[in-house]
Amino acid sequence: MTDTPMADIQLVRFDWAIKTLLRDKANFDVLEGFLSALLGEDISIEQVLEGESNAEEGRKFNRVDLLVHDSLGRKLIIEVQNEREADYMERLLFGTAKVVVENLPLGAAYRQVVKVISISILYFNLGTGDDYVYKGVTEFLGLHTGHPLKVRTRVEAPEATFSYRSKNIFPEYYLINVERFEDVIQNPLDEWIYLLKHSAVRADFQARHIDKAAQKLALLRMSPKERRRYERYVESVVIEHGMFETAREEGEQKGRLAGRQEGLEEGLQKGQQQERIRTAQSLLDLIADDQLLAEKTGLSEDEVRELRENDGVGSP
Repeated sequence: MTDTPMADIQLVRFDWAIKTLLRDKANFDVLEGFLSALLGEDISIEQVLEGESNAEEGRKFNRVDLLVHDSLGRKLIIEVQNEREADYMERLLFGTAKVVVENLPLGAAYRQVVKVISISILYFNLGTGDDYVYKGVTEFLGLHTGHPLKVRTRVEAPEATFSYRSKNIFPEYYLINVERFEDVIQNPLDEWIYLLKHSAVRADFQARHIDKAAQKLALLRMSPKERRRYERYVESVVIEHGMFETAREEGEQKGRLAGRQEGLEEGLQKGQQQERIRTAQSLLDLIADDQLLAEKTGLSEDEVRELRENDGVGSP
């Protein structure tokens, strides 16, 4: 597929869309198109559940959680993260565990545990790497052979027979690092990531339902009231980003000042210690008592004895 620039259809930000437009069942096809391109299978959304995200503008540092229930009974968490968070991976783990626990009724058999897929759309560099989409899964490998353990479960098949399929119950994690995407379109997923990065759809895009995204998320379709709400939201994102940048710069400046002060203090301490050593060396022949010499110079008795040994002068 070409990466030749075409006219862009300008859209609202995806995090705003998740907060508002994409919760509407009439717009499930937009989410289905994005999820199908990411997971490599046709996704059918049954319900959008209320997640952590709030509808208030500019709250929770623009973190958005959308909990989706698909036709296979899986729960998919879609999260947009605009700002760096030190314990982000830990929060991902907590979030998936929480969904698993909350969807297992009290007293229910463990076989009813739901499959959870966590999808993070990141607008910052979470770590080092040479890709812009990462997938994390739980896999059991032989300690000696390195081969995977295949755990299967028996399922009913037509005509009262049985078949076996691999168990696939552990959470999966997808990390999409939007800023690392270099705008080279190679597959349908890249078209969606281009949308995530630029809030735009090119005229030559052909991914499933991306044309619906171009129609339903278009800025021009918004009413004046919706447009004002959206503009206030974007302003809040910019303000919060500026607050983070200012806090980071102030922290770095304080760190540099503290480092210089620490260096000065360390240098002063080293100078004082060197002066104490020079004084003690000049008194080694005059004061034979190690304890007395230590008290006069501020050195420890061990340091005085070490000076005598190096100098070849023994205490009585």
